[in-house]
Amino acid sequence: MVHNPETIQECIEHARQRLYQVAAQYPELWHPEVIRQSMVLDELINEYNNATRGRKISNQLKS
Repeated sequence: MVHNPETIQECIEHARQRLYQVAAQYPELWHPEVIRQSMVLDELINEYNNATRGRKISNQLKS
């Protein structure tokens, strides 16, 4: 698991581009590969949100 928000953002962009590619290859949005890649992207977004939330809380505690 990556905890650096900047690195996670890069991973999100790569996963998003991959989702576009998979969706173009399989026009049915319910195709297992499209769903799988969408889930990968969702997990990365959740990871990013958790990382930035933790950073905000840490900064608030320091203030």
